[in-house]
Amino acid sequence: METWTPYCGAGPSPAEIWSRWNLDPWLMGALAMAACALWIAAPKRRGLSVAAMAVLALSFVSPLCALSSALFSARTLHHVLLTSLAAPLLARSLPRARTGGLAATTLAFAAAFWAWHVPALYGAALASDGVYWLMQASLLLSATLLWRAVRAAPAPAAVAALLATTVQMGLLGALLTFMPRALYAPHALTTTSWGLSPLDDQQLAGLVMWIPAAGVYLAAALALLGRQLRGAAVAAR
Repeated sequence: METWTPYCGAGPSPAEIWSRWNLDPWLMGALAMAACALWIAAPKRRGLSVAAMAVLALSFVSPLCALSSALFSARTLHHVLLTSLAAPLLARSLPRARTGGLAATTLAFAAAFWAWHVPALYGAALASDGVYWLMQASLLLSATLLWRAVRAAPAPAAVAALLATTVQMGLLGALLTFMPRALYAPHALTTTSWGLSPLDDQQLAGLVMWIPAAGVYLAAALALLGRQLRGAAVAAR
């Protein structure tokens, strides 16, 4: 029988969740170094840098880290915070620079997002700290590169990339929502204390991915499109 040893520890019960803060000294040191680097690199956007680091702290230091060991839906929320909140904040806080092509970064993020939801790879991440951090780093990095490429691209191309990301995230969310059986073995015995079956938990995760997560990319696409149309209307006067 597989033994799961997630980085954030065994899945907690509701009674112990608020005692499960993650004060790993390596993590705290890494977050402190990242905060200092952002403070120096982006002096004009320090508010965005602080917000990005706050989201990362919420993801990895708060009890959400432990909860994501118990519930796949919490893990999904964790990934939403990384890719749909921390990543765009990081992309906006950093100075503009040449990045990979928009199509390449869009595909890279989609590939990382889908790959880490393959049950075998997901299980590997919860069985090894090294694989866990590879999962988190690849999701955060690919999402940040995507948001930076969107920021630098012409509006029509940026809207297309954001809509494509909306579709792929929504599709994965729909698949998880309507899948007739639970797929993720690490959560087979950790959801019942939270009043959820593993399948209920997976369906909730799918809804989180399908609506709020994909909705961030859709909202960004609509905002860009609206700005483009307003600019065209002003120019036509």
